[in-house]
Amino acid sequence: MAGYDPRDFEDPVLDYDFNKIQNTSDLIDQMSVAGGFTATKLAKARDMLSKMFEEAGDEGVVNWISFPAALCATGTRGFFLELVKRRLVDVIVTTCGTLDHDLARTYRQYFHGDFELDDIALGQQGLNRLGNVIVPNECYGEILEAKVLPWLSEIEEERRVSSDSPWNGFGTVELCWALGDRIEDEGSLLYWAAKHRIPIVIPGITDGSIGAQLFMHRQRSPSFMIDVLADEEICSDLSWTSKKANALMVGGGISKHHVIWWNQYRGGLDSAIGISTAPEYDGSLSGARLREAISWGKIRPEAPHILVEGEASMILPILGAALLRQ
Repeated sequence: MAGYDPRDFEDPVLDYDFNKIQNTSDLIDQMSVAGGFTATKLAKARDMLSKMFEEAGDEGVVNWISFPAALCATGTRGFFLELVKRRLVDVIVTTCGTLDHDLARTYRQYFHGDFELDDIALGQQGLNRLGNVIVPNECYGEILEAKVLPWLSEIEEERRVSSDSPWNGFGTVELCWALGDRIEDEGSLLYWAAKHRIPIVIPGITDGSIGAQLFMHRQRSPSFMIDVLADEEICSDLSWTSKKANALMVGGGISKHHVIWWNQYRGGLDSAIGISTAPEYDGSLSGARLREAISWGKIRPEAPHILVEGEASMILPILGAALLRQ
């Protein structure tokens, strides 16, 4: 049983002084002393993320980030784009939908909607609802098929010229770079990942529209394949060679698990920030508190870690405004 001393608790709770708030950083500074539950956690996450960014590019430091695809259907994509553009992260783990939304929004627009719209009526008009975002068919599947299938043919032709085993080593990292090399829009996440050769790992590559395009290409070229174990070699190399590993994990699922899974082989993450709305009581990874990963050896016992309970499309812009404004 832990023992406590009253002298362990000497920081008083202070009220907000809004007259002293000039910018987002000032607001978060006051959150840190005002308390109020999640406000304090957000302030700690800001400080940890700031240190993580300061260490970007240092020898032996690997900064991981994971997030779900839905956020890239919103303007929150801009947060991730800035991290990649500025080389503040070394590796991204996400889901197939991130590729879908990034490519689709590169060539078409998504639109504001509402959670309470009539989904039957929307479907009859070819309008897909993602929360309160509206995605017309022509802005998603149709444009992706029109763009990606010809690109896959180009990629295959290029790789067959350069290798007798064109698909050996062609995992999702190479796929993302090959797609990004064909994009000329600096508003694309794939564009910047390809430009800086930052790995994007998609463990569930078949679960999305791009995955469907890969399957369709396979019908035309039966030898085509995605070498997913090549991605695992990249994750393994990053884990085994890193002297320090930091992670920002947004949401949970396969993306979060892939980050902590590979870092267990080096004794766990050295710092970890999580953002999630999921509860802990159902046993899901999305709801699992970061301290649980310590028991698995996926986060070091001494590692600073914080989970901010909140919706990421609100939390990440606040952190971005505090840390990324130039």
